[in-house]
Amino acid sequence: MTRFILADLRRLWAGSLVVVLLVALATALSVSVILQERALRLGSARAADKFDLVIGAGGSETQLVLSSVFLHPSPLPLMPGEVLARLAADPRVDWAAPIGFGDSFSGYPIVGTTVMLANKLSGGFADGQVFAREGEAVIGSAVRLSLGDEIKPMHGVGEEGGETHTELVYHVAGRLRPTGTGWDRAILVPIQAVWHIHGLEAEEHAEGAEEAGHDHDHSGADHDAHDHHGKLDPDAALNETWTADAPGLPAILVKPQTIADAYKLRQDYRGGNTIAVFPGEVLTNLYATLGDAKQILVAVASGAQALVAASLVLVTVIHIGQRRRQIGALRAFGAPRGAIFGIVFLEFFFLVAIGIALGFALGYAAALALSGMFSQASGIAMPVGFAREDAGLAGVLLAFAATLAALPAVLAYRQSPAQALRA
Repeated sequence: MTRFILADLRRLWAGSLVVVLLVALATALSVSVILQERALRLGSARAADKFDLVIGAGGSETQLVLSSVFLHPSPLPLMPGEVLARLAADPRVDWAAPIGFGDSFSGYPIVGTTVMLANKLSGGFADGQVFAREGEAVIGSAVRLSLGDEIKPMHGVGEEGGETHTELVYHVAGRLRPTGTGWDRAILVPIQAVWHIHGLEAEEHAEGAEEAGHDHDHSGADHDAHDHHGKLDPDAALNETWTADAPGLPAILVKPQTIADAYKLRQDYRGGNTIAVFPGEVLTNLYATLGDAKQILVAVASGAQALVAASLVLVTVIHIGQRRRQIGALRAFGAPRGAIFGIVFLEFFFLVAIGIALGFALGYAAALALSGMFSQASGIAMPVGFAREDAGLAGVLLAFAATLAALPAVLAYRQSPAQALRA
């Protein structure tokens, strides 16, 4: 029977190829949606795990996390600099790192922060060392620069007509180890340098804090004030002792001493002119939205599979009608009905099973390509892989294929030799 089936498939190779491709494409659509959505969940969750608590000015919690954790460029309101001084002195805090945004270089975001965060972010350096002066920078693992290279910060993004700062050139002092987050594409510089380059002096801090309810440039200066650049010394030593007159800040990344401290700090800073969030908690709300989108995409994919299944049934019924004489001849030569059923069933099931297997491979390849593109753009590692529940999907598809294959087999089984030969 196997030799007969293979010979029959070789003879009808064109039709068999069409059946396999239809099934493969319909299956690949569903598989790629499932794998890509899972990769996005895992990648974003792992990126958020790097940061325990984020504190910012009142506003959107989602935007605070997207900007501070995933480095998504967007204006954030400022909170008073005294919040940083208070956190630095709090015994419940292991460390608190301010971050400032607004500048970029060759498409890479420049993030003003502290020596502490630069040391803690990836667990060490792949090359070089942390910045020690205002004119030094640390680059993420995916930044295409070398030690000693010059970085001329640009206000904003080049594609949006950003303005290059001429009063400072950073030099790369170290490269971080990979983190699998958007910070792999970031350039870290001293927050002190970011404040100075935007002309933020101590007497201006209070005014900036009072305006925390308005959208500002991420570096801590609004767009009108940006025309007045500050002066700085690239060789100046860093002073990371925070006082109440520190400039306004868009966000502070906090590492609590304990889990209990994290919840207490979150409660203490959720009110007034600040908000405190757990990044993972915010992502849960985003996942709910992604879940709804996934259901819609899966429904579309299922509809496509249903259309393909209907097309296959129609093609198979026509195919059986065209093979009535062959089936009748087999019956006339003594082939039992069970053998006819088995031949037709196995031929069709084999084609559909091949299509499902090819669809899983194509879906996996598509998800890998999409994840690679997203990772290159965002810096977030997107792990694509099959899970145990995917075996259930394969089982369901194979069961459906068996049911689909049984229809033409039953038609062939019920056909008598005389009817077939008269056709």
